[in-house]
Amino acid sequence: MPTLSENVLFGMGNPLLDICAVVDKDFLDKYGLKPNDQILAEAKHKELFEELVKKFKVEYHAGGSTQNSVKVAQWMIQFPHKAATFFGCIGTDKFGEILKKKAEEAHVDAHYYEQSEEPTGTCAACITSDNRSLIANLAAANCYKKEKHLDVEKNWKLVERAKVYYIAVSLVILAKYSLACTSTKI
Repeated sequence: MPTLSENVLFGMGNPLLDICAVVDKDFLDKYGLKPNDQILAEAKHKELFEELVKKFKVEYHAGGSTQNSVKVAQWMIQFPHKAATFFGCIGTDKFGEILKKKAEEAHVDAHYYEQSEEPTGTCAACITSDNRSLIANLAAANCYKKEKHLDVEKNWKLVERAKVYYIAVSLVILAKYSLACTSTKI
């Protein structure tokens, strides 16, 4: 079996910190949430994430579809650690720090572009009996700046090092730059 190297898989997408908790019906009602629904957060959900953390026992996970995919790939690969690399944008806040820690625990080599204009993207998973309601606040996940992150030489070297690329369609504009490696790896 061939030996894999670090950074062989490159993922780029919208990182979210998944915040999971078992909640009560009153919590769902307060924020106008329905069981088994998934929505983008609106202004009325602004306080939901902090209240979830303060009021309920929560579990944190590095999330977002692309980050989830590279996380599962890394889990399947096992060794070497950091076979999977991930790029995305987070805020300079406590949720960003937690997200970095969770990616590290999953052995994903996450290189986040950090900015202070928007908070780290989050997804609240509110669980009630056999149901779950997902509320995603993309926030910083939408603030990725190619010229301030992807174009940085040390980051671009990670793109060039990869053999497999997985990029979210929402970043398709950036994807053409990620896939424009001069080698024939793809």
